[in-house]
Amino acid sequence: MNKLMVESINEYMDEIIERWTTRMKEEKGERFFHFMPDHLVDKTSREFAELMTSNIRETSSIDSDKINEFTEKIVRFGWAIKFVNKAIDNFSNVVFELLEEKDVITDENLRRFIVLFSSWINPLRESIIDAYSTEWERTVSLQKIALQELSASLIPVFEKISVMPLVGTIDTERAKLIMENLLEGVVSQRAEVVLLDITGVPVVDTMVAHHIIQAADAVRLVGAKCMLVGIRPEIAQTIVALGINLNEFTTKSTLQRGMQAALGMTNREIVEVNGQ
Repeated sequence: MNKLMVESINEYMDEIIERWTTRMKEEKGERFFHFMPDHLVDKTSREFAELMTSNIRETSSIDSDKINEFTEKIVRFGWAIKFVNKAIDNFSNVVFELLEEKDVITDENLRRFIVLFSSWINPLRESIIDAYSTEWERTVSLQKIALQELSASLIPVFEKISVMPLVGTIDTERAKLIMENLLEGVVSQRAEVVLLDITGVPVVDTMVAHHIIQAADAVRLVGAKCMLVGIRPEIAQTIVALGINLNEFTTKSTLQRGMQAALGMTNREIVEVNGQ
């Protein structure tokens, strides 16, 4: 039975891929098959078909390396896990319908083919979804690390003045990264004034304030001054309501005002130059 199924699928593979691709294009919200170059769609479709038929022989087992390689690719392409499931369902349905049309599947052998399809598709689906989930988690973890590094950079804007824009939620792990980058940047840039810009921090609670105060204390220990800027009215109300003590901070409502104050601390100012 497996031999008949394998021979039939191999014989009609081009037609199977064509029908499967057409069905995938009809999926709601589908982007890959519509917007990617035709050669890439064709290559990915054939790789998927090869993957789907890799364990169909009785002597074949699921090739985990091939599954991992393919799932890494489709995660980069942005396939959602729901779309992956639909791809598996559509491929199975297309193969079954085509084999019925070609009289490979008949009333006499229908029950045996249903059992065969189940033993073929279900283990493969589980392996693909497991590999996809692992790759997705790995990708998200790498993106998180990259985002943390990008969103905790100390930027020199003037001689002796640097700014660290903070964006997003600050948790303990990220606070540690901020502290490390802040101290390394202050020393390497020889900064005398550091502006912590919290304009992009959505919530300032006691934990966030604690991390900021720790960072400011560490900056003072290496001989620089720390200023907190970007304090929005709602953030100011929260700080007062929570009784958070920022008395040792110089605070400014905007980065612009903070920059003016930082220039003053380093005995400089911005002046207008009249055109001659």
